[in-house]
Amino acid sequence: MDVAGAAGAAEERWASLCNCVVNFLLEERYHLTALELLQELQEDGRHAQTLRLRSFFSDPALFPPDQVARASSAPAGADPQNLLEEKIAAEEKLALTDYDLRLAKEDLSCLKTELQKRQESSPDNTNGSPSDAFTHEEFNQQDKREVKVSALGPLKDNERKDLNCAVKEYLLLAGYRLAAMTLIEEVPDQDLDVWTNSSACVPDALRRYYYQYLSSTTEAAEEKISILRENEALRKDSKRLCAEKDSLMKIRESANNQVATLRKSLETAHMDIKDKEKSFQDLKQSLDVHRKELNDCRAEITSLKMHIEGTQSSKEMSVRDSDGLTSQFIANSMGEAAALINEHQNLKGTESGTTKLASAASLTGDTREDNKNTESSIEGSPGSEAPVSWSTAEHRGYDTSGEDESGTNTSLEDISVNGNLHGDGNSQGNSGSISVYVSEDKVHTEKVESPSKKKTSDKMALETIKIVSDALPKIVPYVLINHREELLPLIICAIERHPDSDVRDSLTHTLFNLIKRPDGQQRRIIMDACVELAKSVGEMRTETELLPQCWEQINHQYEERRLLVAQSCGELAVYVRPEIRDSLILSIVQQLVEDSATVVREAATHNLALLLPLFPNMDKYYKVEELLFQLVCDTSRVVVDVALRELVPAVVRWGGKLDQILRVLLSHILASVQRCPPISGVEGTIESHLRVLGEQERWNIEVLLRMLAELLPFVHQKAIQTCPSTDAPTSSTAENFVSESSIKLYATGDTEWSAFEWMHTECLPDLIKLACLLPAKEDSLRTAITKYLLAVSGHYGKDYLEHIMLPVFLVAAGDVDSGDFTYFPLSIQSKVRGLRPKTSIAEKLAIICVLPLLLSGILGSPSSRQQLEEYLRKLLIQNTKDGSFSMCHTTEIIDAVRFLCIFEQHHGVIFNILWEMVVSPDTDLKINAAALLKALVPYVGVKVASTHILPALITLGSDQNLAVKYASIDALGTVAQHFKNDMVVDKIHIQMDAFLEDGSHEATVSVIRALAVAVPHSTDKLREYLLTKIIKLTSASPSGNDIERRRERANVFCEALRALDATDLPATSVRDLLLPSIQNLLKDLDALDPAHKEALEVIARERSGGALESIGKAMGAHLGIASSVSSFFGESGLLGKKEGAEQLDPAPPQPSLQTQQENTRFGRMMRGGFGDMLRGKAKGSEEPS
Repeated sequence: MDVAGAAGAAEERWASLCNCVVNFLLEERYHLTALELLQELQEDGRHAQTLRLRSFFSDPALFPPDQVARASSAPAGADPQNLLEEKIAAEEKLALTDYDLRLAKEDLSCLKTELQKRQESSPDNTNGSPSDAFTHEEFNQQDKREVKVSALGPLKDNERKDLNCAVKEYLLLAGYRLAAMTLIEEVPDQDLDVWTNSSACVPDALRRYYYQYLSSTTEAAEEKISILRENEALRKDSKRLCAEKDSLMKIRESANNQVATLRKSLETAHMDIKDKEKSFQDLKQSLDVHRKELNDCRAEITSLKMHIEGTQSSKEMSVRDSDGLTSQFIANSMGEAAALINEHQNLKGTESGTTKLASAASLTGDTREDNKNTESSIEGSPGSEAPVSWSTAEHRGYDTSGEDESGTNTSLEDISVNGNLHGDGNSQGNSGSISVYVSEDKVHTEKVESPSKKKTSDKMALETIKIVSDALPKIVPYVLINHREELLPLIICAIERHPDSDVRDSLTHTLFNLIKRPDGQQRRIIMDACVELAKSVGEMRTETELLPQCWEQINHQYEERRLLVAQSCGELAVYVRPEIRDSLILSIVQQLVEDSATVVREAATHNLALLLPLFPNMDKYYKVEELLFQLVCDTSRVVVDVALRELVPAVVRWGGKLDQILRVLLSHILASVQRCPPISGVEGTIESHLRVLGEQERWNIEVLLRMLAELLPFVHQKAIQTCPSTDAPTSSTAENFVSESSIKLYATGDTEWSAFEWMHTECLPDLIKLACLLPAKEDSLRTAITKYLLAVSGHYGKDYLEHIMLPVFLVAAGDVDSGDFTYFPLSIQSKVRGLRPKTSIAEKLAIICVLPLLLSGILGSPSSRQQLEEYLRKLLIQNTKDGSFSMCHTTEIIDAVRFLCIFEQHHGVIFNILWEMVVSPDTDLKINAAALLKALVPYVGVKVASTHILPALITLGSDQNLAVKYASIDALGTVAQHFKNDMVVDKIHIQMDAFLEDGSHEATVSVIRALAVAVPHSTDKLREYLLTKIIKLTSASPSGNDIERRRERANVFCEALRALDATDLPATSVRDLLLPSIQNLLKDLDALDPAHKEALEVIARERSGGALESIGKAMGAHLGIASSVSSFFGESGLLGKKEGAEQLDPAPPQPSLQTQQENTRFGRMMRGGFGDMLRGKAKGSEEPS
């Protein structure tokens, strides 16, 4: 008993010491070390000490399940092998738990015995019930556990170092080496292997600390009571786990049985379906054959009727041997008619016996009347004679087989028994006819004449068909193109009735190639003819005769013929079997999608949209989806428009897989930009996160964003249909269907609304990722995203915009404090908060990329005008007070406002805040206002510039602060660059004169530089103004000896003159202003850069013609140096044409006016880089000397 008690006490001390280590690791946020300790405790079977660690790491608020699932590399599914391994592991775990439970029971009994002894030895403790004591101790223990390390005050550095070393020493002594290694990695600022000498540095320090704590407290028994209760809880957990294990095993067995049953039933169903499909195809083929035979019988009966009508006209002819001929005629006629009736009745199969008897009776009566009429006609004309020819030709075409002789005789005998061949009665006005029933719906009376006449007529009709068929290919080329459509009835009739399949193929080829390059109307006529032919010949012949023509012309050299094939795919698909539609016809469309002609791809897209509803099943869905994205990303805008307008809705309605399309679409959008290279390869910079988009990638992203906008109504409709609220709105109120009450119901998390939350959990975060990869210059793509966000707010309503979309973008932009998350479920809040930028680089990136979308796409909604104004005022004016954004992000904020100014409806709000900044006493705000005005100039018109921007800049230009004044100068130069209005230019002149009157070096340099930038796009008036100011400023002698200022001034003047030289200046301005300014600059050679000097000399030479050398020599004599121009262009200069030649006259002939006119603007623009080239040559020539 003493040994067991000692073991229990040691175990208690070990557990207490372990709890201390766990508390320390969690308080100091050494999570990796705690995780390793948890693993090693579980491996040692000490599950009682892992309860707190397991509850900590299973907390979904700290470790979201979706992130843990993504971080896990284990597969989602579980096969039987994995289940078996899990079962073995569970059994091992259960055995360990049973062992721990047995030890805990033994410890419990020992502790109970010891407690009883202590109670007997101390009578003072007998007052009160044991349960009260335990309850009191439990509360004390609970209070003690709730006391954290922070209650003792924050840990000092030396305390933390000592505790770290003590914990590391304990982990090593306890055998938890992995946890010790992880702790060393998590404490990078301390070498745990070296413990500095101090009072806390003792062997086995953690245990000594623990013993010291126990010896200094009077409540050491509380720890034992907590251990007892933990053992009880462990025992209950063990029982619960066993029960859960048994239930899970039973559930697994039942699930396996159900799966096996379902597999067997599924296999049986598949076999039944295959059998039914096979029988269905057999029945369908049989029905087609019977229908064809029925059509042939109808055609023969129609020809018999024609023969009878022809016979009536010849009854007045005299016929010799009337008795014999009449008998033979009647017998043959009745025999043929009876044979046809039998064949027709056999084909129909569904006619009643009454109909057959009626037909036979009618046949007998009509034959009897025909016999009487024939006899009367013979008796009435004894003197007339007419030869009668009998045709014994066999019937051909339409697969009609003749009756054999036995069948004919039998039918003749049957009819002869039922009626007299020579009946009595008056036959005037009556004609011999045989009535038969040939329709499935009603009875038609047909007149049948002599079979010999019928055969003759059939032979003649067949011969006619053959003659027409042979002649058509020869006739078509000689018919005018505009009249060839008149041949279509003949071609269709010949194809329909000709018995030879080769001839029919030839005629079908003629039909498709009726016109070499048909236009739209002609293709429509040919297509209508093909549709009529397909209706007449049926599915089988359409598949075997018409579709092969389509396949043959897929690669035709003329796009009009390929276009005809594309049109036929959608219109002929109705007249073929369903299994042909998603095989052969889809293959044709797939090949046409790859066509090089835009009109062919457009037609293929349109007809694919028509073809989808005719598909019998969804087997080809993924192939169609691939074609959809291929056509949406087509290089032609026309094809893309058709794909977005027709094909996208067709695929969504046919496939019903909106979630699949959206998932693939978002992945394509992100992949298109992620495959582009970064702007910079330097890690840790903004440019390393932004991508350089190529033309193809930019186009793909643009059209995919358009596709996302086209799918928005379907997403919105699905959200309506799956709304869990009982008062879900109808389509008439769909614009604002997401009310605040619906969002509150969603925020409770009690109902699942995946179609609704897809927008703010998948779509919007992916669009934010896309925006964070786009450089600032990609305004077109950012505008497309903005339009999509505005469309979302328009569909989902104001409440969704304010409570869902606005918090998402506020967090993504780094403004976490302004976001309200009360309308998000707890499971979604962590995902949304994860969009917050976590580093300074990420924060700057969010302001560059996300803030423009927040301003224009979220706050830019028509219903959020007031919020937009308040937020802009906060960004631009109050940001230094509330600290939302640091002043170091001013440039990025100004660029975001610049993007907002692309949308004209926001100009009023922006300029209201700008005026507040202009009149503010804060210098920084005024400088920011000037920079913002400069950025907004390209996005406003002349009216806005003259009424808002210029007055603001003039106000800033009159400010006493020089930084504000110089900032306004740059903005005025931008205004001069974009507007040529005379009133605007005059105002700029006046303001620039005011700046120049200041006389300061900085003002002069800023004015000249600002106007030089505007020179290529400004008016002649502004250029002349700039030349006037330059010649005035260069004429004055340089004041002061500061060589750096003189050089800066000379460089600015040279750049302005070179910019002016690249424009079309009047000859007077060149003579009176440009050339004198160049001469003035060349006087101060010390301040002039060599490259600028050479460029100015070239400009002066070309602009002045041949008078420059004399000017240069005179200027050289004045300065006491050799003429730089003559030495440069002379005999020994760089541009000398002949070496050793005599020096020419210093005054060459004046070039003609035509030569001066040839001095084009392009040549002057190329002169900008000519100075550098000349300078390189000059340096190369000076080196040898």
